[in-house]
Amino acid sequence: MKQESSKPINLGTVQFHAWRCNAMLDHYLNGQTAIRLLNCEDGSPIACATVNVPTYKLGAQEVIIKDWFENEGMLDALLKAGIVKDLNKRVSVGNALGHVCLITY
Repeated sequence: MKQESSKPINLGTVQFHAWRCNAMLDHYLNGQTAIRLLNCEDGSPIACATVNVPTYKLGAQEVIIKDWFENEGMLDALLKAGIVKDLNKRVSVGNALGHVCLITY
């Protein structure tokens, strides 16, 4: 998936904890795909759903979802919204495990 411009793409709405958010497809500086959650009401940033692990080779449309600490519940929220599909692969990210997922966009 190649993005023509630097403008993020709205993947749909997600209920993450108390916030109704737009899941925005974006990119890290190294080109890896990112998903950022923005509040539907005022556009303020709520969370970055993904983590950038430059040493892990991701396939097309794959991302690593953060689901620990303040991001606990992120994977479930994105799955319920139909934004991602869990590929049942895990990546070590410090003392946590990131979930490798396929963006369903």
